[in-house]
Amino acid sequence: MTSRKTTQTMKPATAAKKLGVYLPATPAAFQEGAVSREELDTLQADPPEWLSELRRTGPHPRPVVAAKLGVSISGLARGGVTEALTTDEIEEIKAENPLWLQHERATQAEVRKETARLKARDDERAAKG
Repeated sequence: MTSRKTTQTMKPATAAKKLGVYLPATPAAFQEGAVSREELDTLQADPPEWLSELRRTGPHPRPVVAAKLGVSISGLARGGVTEALTTDEIEEIKAENPLWLQHERATQAEVRKETARLKARDDERAAKG
């Protein structure tokens, strides 16, 4: 007996998250239908113009905004940024360099430093063990 292979699909929100784009800014056809893994792979390998444009100019989802600003998603919220932003809006915030951004970047740097310290400690323990 042979098993029939079924096509795995995902919701548009999941596909948008994997593509790093803001779902409401995608075309209606993308928002309304399920996306197969093959379609997602194709979009990633050879993005259509709408996807390239969204990635270039936005609006960007909060995880992308946070990464572009060098802060955490929680840091964005503490800074009052709760909506998707365009690339131009992100650049404006960078240029203004408000106090909240400076504070959140410093916090993020401390978190990275502590993570690296813990990893080095764990690697050292594993080498001894």
